Amino acid sequence: MALNKASEVVRTHEGVRSSQSEDSELESLESELKQMAHKILEYRSTLPDQLKSTLLSILDAQRPLIPHAAYHASTPQGALDQNIYVSEGSLAPKDPETAKKVKLLNEKITHNCSTMPVVLNRMKYCIARIEKLDSYNAGVIHPAFKRKKTG
Repeated sequence: MALNKASEVVRTHEGVRSSQSEDSELESLESELKQMAHKILEYRSTLPDQLKSTLLSILDAQRPLIPHAAYHASTPQGALDQNIYVSEGSLAPKDPETAKKVKLLNEKITHNCSTMPVVLNRMKYCIARIEKLDSYNAGVIHPAFKRKKTG
């Protein structure tokens, strides 16, 4: 009987120790969870701005630099005709309507320049397919669609 009571006391002490260790482990997990939630909230607030700035810098780096060689003179004839004056290489429109047109033109030019690599890759792909078809069907193509050799 004494042995049974001693084993019960040991079991209760072990149960108390295990429950205390479980409680401390649970508290540490809860604190880690709170820290993770705080980090997630912080990332959610800062990450979109970081991604936007990174994307803009990548796009700016991929844009080709187009020098304005025609506007380096002090007063080019074309600029005078369009009511635009030039001072030290920078353009400044005299009226807001012209400013809108110049801005729109610059936006279109930069958009066209940025899409040029995609268009060139598509052209190369189409040319390669056409040449491949020409090699397969050299005798099948009607003579009206073949190029005339000059020379």
